[in-house]
Amino acid sequence: MLKTLQLKNQEEILIALGIQDRKLRALEKNFKVTVFVKYDADGDGAQLSIKGTNSRVDKALAKLQKDLSLNAEKKPLELVKDTRPFVDNIVFRPEHARPIEARSENQKKYIEAVFAHDLVLSTGPAGTGKTFLACACALRALELGLVERIVVTRPIVEAGEKLGFLPGDIEEKVDPYLRPIYDAFYAMLGSEKFNAFKYNNIVEIVPLAYMRGRTLEKAFIILDEAQNTLPAQMKMFLTRMGVGSKMIVNGDLSQIDLPAKQLSGLAHAAEVLSKEKEVAFIKFSGEDVVRHPLVKNIVAAYDKWDKKHAKETK
Repeated sequence: MLKTLQLKNQEEILIALGIQDRKLRALEKNFKVTVFVKYDADGDGAQLSIKGTNSRVDKALAKLQKDLSLNAEKKPLELVKDTRPFVDNIVFRPEHARPIEARSENQKKYIEAVFAHDLVLSTGPAGTGKTFLACACALRALELGLVERIVVTRPIVEAGEKLGFLPGDIEEKVDPYLRPIYDAFYAMLGSEKFNAFKYNNIVEIVPLAYMRGRTLEKAFIILDEAQNTLPAQMKMFLTRMGVGSKMIVNGDLSQIDLPAKQLSGLAHAAEVLSKEKEVAFIKFSGEDVVRHPLVKNIVAAYDKWDKKHAKETK
């Protein structure tokens, strides 16, 4: 017996096939059928042909149709009633998690600056929500149609940005270094929607070394861990901005991992661009830490020690 199922677009293809065809292989194994995929000439949709015994083909087809209907019932990301970017401290409302909101005055200023300016440079200690809020702002901008895609990057200092010696493909090589960004998107989108966004290049996460030579238009671009860039790398990144794009540059100047005596590109950019009226600068402090309450005390203790040590060495 042979039955067919038409998939209308890339989203339905991903739902039916899964990442690297994993769901398709599982379907064949579980229902003991064979599935052939024929992509449409325009490359957008595809036709599945399911071959096997009558009952198994029917069950496999019913499973695929159920998965597709469940997805159709979900509220599309683009359907947003409120067109304001920032309402009641809430910047993004995930489907299955609590709303993402500003939890300090500086976080509120940060979000407001993002939607009022095309370039925002922010500095501050770990735990102040820089990365998480940047991802939330990016998703909100995508919802509102302000941008068409999101690109997130960071310098891979630990690997010297020379990733060829590491095993695996590019994603496997950089995955450990980009994990904080993946975690933020997983928390707000869920793994299935996040993987769909990646598959369709709506969200792209790449090491900074792979940004050279590109011009990104209608994109929301985030540079994380920017304190570990060199001035030349920072200039290269900032000049990737195309028409209709927004940029956020985040970093913690107290955690620079560059070799001794090398100037941080973030510190250099803050000085070079200090008089540019179109650039917003946000500085977080230990008071903005939103992780475990102890983290705020740890940051304060280290700041106190650093100040004391600086006086002793003068």
